[in-house]
Amino acid sequence: MIDSKSPAGTAGYGEAAEALAEQYESVSFAEVHHEVLHLLPSEPGVVVDVGAGSGRDAAALAALGHRVVAVEPTAELRALGRRIHAGREIEWLDDSLPELSVLRRRARRFDLILLTAVWMHLDEPERSAGMAALAELLTAEGQAFLTLRHGPVPEGRRMFDVSADETVALARRHGLDVVHLGERADLHGRHGVHWSHLALRRPVGAGGDRPPVRR
Repeated sequence: MIDSKSPAGTAGYGEAAEALAEQYESVSFAEVHHEVLHLLPSEPGVVVDVGAGSGRDAAALAALGHRVVAVEPTAELRALGRRIHAGREIEWLDDSLPELSVLRRRARRFDLILLTAVWMHLDEPERSAGMAALAELLTAEGQAFLTLRHGPVPEGRRMFDVSADETVALARRHGLDVVHLGERADLHGRHGVHWSHLALRRPVGAGGDRPPVRR
């Protein structure tokens, strides 16, 4: 059970934090994000991992020289992440979608925003507010990488059936375009589970021409 101040999407994560951290750490950043590795900033930048979990991705990005903020609303996962990746320069922050109010108050912009297995925890109004927050937090040339889980919802979790097409349309309403859209099987082999991978950024080119979508 979560308390009244905890985001609804974190239901079930605190109680299962140890098992979840083990699951997250069993696959690498490169395995999870191999489709968009070519889109990573070529120079060290400022990155935020929203819903950072055990810190696997945050640690990998810090190892590449990026300045990383790991946003994780579940206290148990934050504690585990700090312990597991104690050797990495990561700033841990208690904040959450859709508002990301703590992060936004800092008036900092990011070259990359990572949302791995997070977006489908938000209902429709939360997704709209969340996309507005992401667009506000990106630098002019910044990107957002999102993964969407499709398939059976684990017992005790709050998830919604969010399509890639809906996410692309919502992003465009907030001034972002899709530069990559892909589908893949679940790395853990869970029955009926598959994933969409999206990379979003502001339109580039004369007159706001849209970049090509890479599938």
